Amino acid sequence: MGEAQVSLKHLFRVFTKPEHKDSKLAQIEQHLSDNIMDFLSQHVVTKKTSLEEIEQDFSLPSVPESPEFVSSHAESLLEKLVAHSVNTYSPTFIGHMTSALPYFHLPLSKLLVGLNQNLVKIETSKAFTPLERQVLGMMHNLIYDRNDAFYDQYLHSARHALGAFCSGGTIANITALWVARNKLLGPQQGFAGVARSGLAAAYRHYNIGNLGVICSKRGHYSLSKAVDSLGIGRDQLLSLPCPAQTLDPEDALRAGKRYQEEGNKVLAIVGIGGTTETGHVDPLDELADVAKELDCWFHVDAAWGGATLFSSNNRDKLNGIAKADSVTIDAHKQMYVPMGAGMAIFKDPEDANAVRHHAQYILREGSKDLGATTLEGSRNGMAMMVYSTLHILGRRGYELIIDQNIEKAQSFAAMIDAHEDFALSTAPTLSLLTYRICPPKVQQALGQASDADKVRLNQKVDRLVVGVQKAQREAGKSFVSRTRLECPSTNSQAITVFRVVLANPLTTKNDLQNILAEQVEIAKGMRIWKELNKLADQILNASASV
Repeated sequence: MGEAQVSLKHLFRVFTKPEHKDSKLAQIEQHLSDNIMDFLSQHVVTKKTSLEEIEQDFSLPSVPESPEFVSSHAESLLEKLVAHSVNTYSPTFIGHMTSALPYFHLPLSKLLVGLNQNLVKIETSKAFTPLERQVLGMMHNLIYDRNDAFYDQYLHSARHALGAFCSGGTIANITALWVARNKLLGPQQGFAGVARSGLAAAYRHYNIGNLGVICSKRGHYSLSKAVDSLGIGRDQLLSLPCPAQTLDPEDALRAGKRYQEEGNKVLAIVGIGGTTETGHVDPLDELADVAKELDCWFHVDAAWGGATLFSSNNRDKLNGIAKADSVTIDAHKQMYVPMGAGMAIFKDPEDANAVRHHAQYILREGSKDLGATTLEGSRNGMAMMVYSTLHILGRRGYELIIDQNIEKAQSFAAMIDAHEDFALSTAPTLSLLTYRICPPKVQQALGQASDADKVRLNQKVDRLVVGVQKAQREAGKSFVSRTRLECPSTNSQAITVFRVVLANPLTTKNDLQNILAEQVEIAKGMRIWKELNKLADQILNASASV
């Protein structure tokens, strides 16, 4: 086909005109529009290809000297990129918090890219800024349920912000703690505040040894990034043990008091509204009371579980969230919006002013720009995708999906409980659960074995779980992830478990049964299965002879 021309005429065409209808790019676009599932099933190849092999297609560090035809490049993307991507639309892809999306996001994404708005400033976004403010107000209302007068006053106020739109939960969590830090160490007579004077000066002025953040060990790794980036230090993230998977309020209170008696100050308690690993929800109502007693900020990381608030049947699982000073919600999780759309929502519209910045060329004082109170500057108009999905699905549509996800998780847990070759590790609170493949004899032996023998058995079960998970992933028919947990049933010994996220509305109970059947077939063909049964026999025989 040869090289594309290097000319202003050619470049002008690339900027302004689509490919002809028979071009490869047009064919891709049509196929995606007609049936995205069919497109993915044809083009996302499930054959085993190592990352090292894929890296060879992306190994040249120099920028191409000459232009390439769009159709040629599209063909190359199909072969090199699409073919080795992950089919997150698949109903048997149940290992992570990424799912199928409603079809309407495809044409809306084209509109979004075509408009190319920058939400840092009204001058580059205009109508997108009030739209984003409304979306933040909708989420604020979902959490805090204030009256119409409140939103009339604050929704479009230039001096206030109900939240910050972010690229994801990490930036949202950092934003929430950034606001908390700047409020706690704010300006006083004789001190300009931490934002101007820095952390060392703030500690001296407020007579603080260190600032700390309390969470459970199920807290998301973004909290570690937050205390690092805010200058607080990773050692000041007080991650408390949680063998029951949730943060114990009494433990949090004791840890907070002890920390403050040592000359430090607790900046915030972070409760989790749906942990990443197990989907558990911390006792938010009680933790809010602990935060009040410690006189600290209360943040709820509900990046995953926040969408549960749409369900009148299940929103009480997040009871107490309305007491939070700030809440993180990811729309690209259970709100079914493309990556990445996170939000930090603030209870008090004044709070965002603690991090307000101005710049004469773009963020002028008195403007309604939300870029003045966001950590990120240039941002695309992902708020439009959230806005559209909220309207197209509505609260009742979300309720239907959320309830179905939770019911499906409970049904899967029942399947696991009823199957002799599996053991449930953590039952679902929302739509996540964990379990292990474990031969019946091994389960019996674990109930009778000494602590030392339990360790030996669990270590071998760990090897079995890892082996099955890898083999199932490489086979390409289905995918579950894995993690390591401490559970009460294992005497706080960390064990390796399968982790399942049931968020795809297309996943059926038959899919789930097939996933279990595949895992059993893989496991029984592995040598470790026989080794486990042999060890279990030895332990059971020894126990019987005592």
